[in-house]
Amino acid sequence: MRDATHPHLLPPRVGVGYKAQHYKDITQNPGPLGWLEVHAENYMGDGGRPIAQLRHLAEQFPISVHGVGLSIGGEGNLDPDHLARLKHLVDWLNPARFSEHLAWSTHDSHFLNDLLPLPYNTATVARVASHIDQVQDTLGRQMLLENPSSYLAFSESEMDETEFLAQIAKRTGCGLLLDVNNVFVSATNLKTSPQAYIDAFPLHAVGEMHLGGHDEDEDETGAPLLIDSHGKAVVDPVWALLDYTLAKSGPKPLLIEWDNDVPDWDVLSAEIVRADGALAQV
Repeated sequence: MRDATHPHLLPPRVGVGYKAQHYKDITQNPGPLGWLEVHAENYMGDGGRPIAQLRHLAEQFPISVHGVGLSIGGEGNLDPDHLARLKHLVDWLNPARFSEHLAWSTHDSHFLNDLLPLPYNTATVARVASHIDQVQDTLGRQMLLENPSSYLAFSESEMDETEFLAQIAKRTGCGLLLDVNNVFVSATNLKTSPQAYIDAFPLHAVGEMHLGGHDEDEDETGAPLLIDSHGKAVVDPVWALLDYTLAKSGPKPLLIEWDNDVPDWDVLSAEIVRADGALAQV
């Protein structure tokens, strides 16, 4: 049975993606840190230091579990072994949230180390909704679905991404994870308006927001091409888009993602403080 109260378990404060090198700083000097996110696939074992640290952190902070390996958009069935390991983690940890990407990463028996895009049409709605129903029924709780970063658009698409996500949320009862940096990356790459995307997004379904850094490149025509890298500080235009979004949505749980070239805690803490200031102005 899905628990409709889960949107209230993460506080409308700033969280950060947990990295083991920050364990001492987080436990001793967290500053305005309000919660933590962990990647599910890093904690599907039965013991060891990572599990012990996570158990200790869960006593101090609400935990959000973010999956990257379910392949929600894949054409085949969900991997039952992966789903069983995820359920085991969720059962003992009892996190405040579980989320996954709107993407696919499997084909036949092969796993692709990437989060690949989908065409937005009625067939994809049905497939993604069926997979989300299976996840929510297995875990016994609502999940969040994250908007992707896009580098191309499919000619087979019959609807905008925001309409697609709205249909999925209405059909399954899932919540949405709004990644503001992904919105900016996609809008730049596809030459659309990030503000228009936010205007059309079903903000009432948002249970969590993400911020992160991206890399700048160029395509073959010399046009800007942004890569969602999670390896740099959040840039000013993304902070501005966050302000625009929060003015419409109200305060939400807000995560700083920094997964590659991870900095010292004082650098990451400065991002947390800036995000906390953005929430405080709402």
